[in-house]
Amino acid sequence: MSTALEAGSIAPDFTLPRDGGGTVSLKEFRGKTVILYFYPKDDTPGCTTEAIGFSEQSEAFAKTGAVVIGISKDSAQKHDKFKAKYDLKVVLAADEALDTIKAYGVWVEKNMYGRKYMGIERATYLINADGKIAKMWRKVRVKGHVEEVLAVTQSGPLGSSDPSDSPDNA
Repeated sequence: MSTALEAGSIAPDFTLPRDGGGTVSLKEFRGKTVILYFYPKDDTPGCTTEAIGFSEQSEAFAKTGAVVIGISKDSAQKHDKFKAKYDLKVVLAADEALDTIKAYGVWVEKNMYGRKYMGIERATYLINADGKIAKMWRKVRVKGHVEEVLAVTQSGPLGSSDPSDSPDNA
């Protein structure tokens, strides 16, 4: 596991396979705002709702200069099918090795009906133009989340966050 990330931390770089072929890297978006959202699995109810929400607001995010990237451990081929099925407008990256997922601290122990297992915690990181984490949302609830991220993105320049502006809003 990596050290805990917080507002003001340098966002861990990555290069991952993406939908449609090729790769996507965080460093290619230096100078732009990046909304990096982690989700458990393609084509499941909550993940589909979240992906559609980010896609529906893709033009609004683009107007702020922001790029939206979704990451799960599904393969790029699964992402292609998911993206086509729901006409998604966001980049979907495949982290089958879990390296980026672990670097961002979202590979966690989960508990469902008394069964413990490892999985991806739904989380979103807002990364500023300098490559620093401006805000984090952990243990995301899908309803209203995209709108909240968009509001923060539209609120103005995202400098290095003030540590007193705690991202702990689970």
